[in-house]
Amino acid sequence: MGACMRKMDIPVDHGEPVDTRSVAAVALDFEDGHWVASHSHHKAQLLYATQGVLVVGSAEGHWLVPGNRGLWIPPGVAHWTRMVGAVRIRTLYIDPALVAVPLPASCCVLGVSPLLRELILAAVDISGLPAPDSRDGRVMALMLDELSQQQVLALHLPQLHHRALQPLSQQILLGQGLELELNDWAAQLNVNPKTLQRWFLRDTGMTFGKWRQQARLLTALQRLALGRSVLEVALDVGYNTPSAFSAMFRRQFGVSPSEW
Repeated sequence: MGACMRKMDIPVDHGEPVDTRSVAAVALDFEDGHWVASHSHHKAQLLYATQGVLVVGSAEGHWLVPGNRGLWIPPGVAHWTRMVGAVRIRTLYIDPALVAVPLPASCCVLGVSPLLRELILAAVDISGLPAPDSRDGRVMALMLDELSQQQVLALHLPQLHHRALQPLSQQILLGQGLELELNDWAAQLNVNPKTLQRWFLRDTGMTFGKWRQQARLLTALQRLALGRSVLEVALDVGYNTPSAFSAMFRRQFGVSPSEW
């Protein structure tokens, strides 16, 4: 997670439309390493990548958005975005007050079905306010219905808030120290392992082991997206063998790292 970060030369609103449409789709392409500083939107956003990987952060933590997944961001949530690899974004802006389908109340990574993908791509070419009984109006309506059916994916790393945990958080987010165990970190922080475990549960609702596994997954996905070998990535994120890493990866995503 320690790739270079630099600001883009485009507005930080990610092209959010200024009109009153309930739903709009926007296409944006970025180079590897582009960084958008913290900002928020008046509307909800589905930040969807057809290519590349997005890393998005807010006060709630960090999300990894691989290609063909989408990050749902409610209105008013401040967030920053970093591009891993060449990224093609096809993003939706939705006014929840003007649509009838149920939508998530908090940030989450969603699966994107083949049907939803094609509807998003079609929506990018729709401008203005289409009539409900027109082809474009039906595309928008079906897209919202399909969006409400997508599965939430476990690609979130909750933020650590305890002051003593900040050095650990920074190292992990840089992809360092992922091989260290609970006792190792407790010794570095000069606290009892049970105390450290209690801090993790209070801050994140996760044990240290579960939080570290999420950190390993998010780091691994980024490095795989940049073309690193499975062996390199497995060792980088703290596994002794690629087979152990692959088994963990398959449990989480249903495919091996090389298939992904």
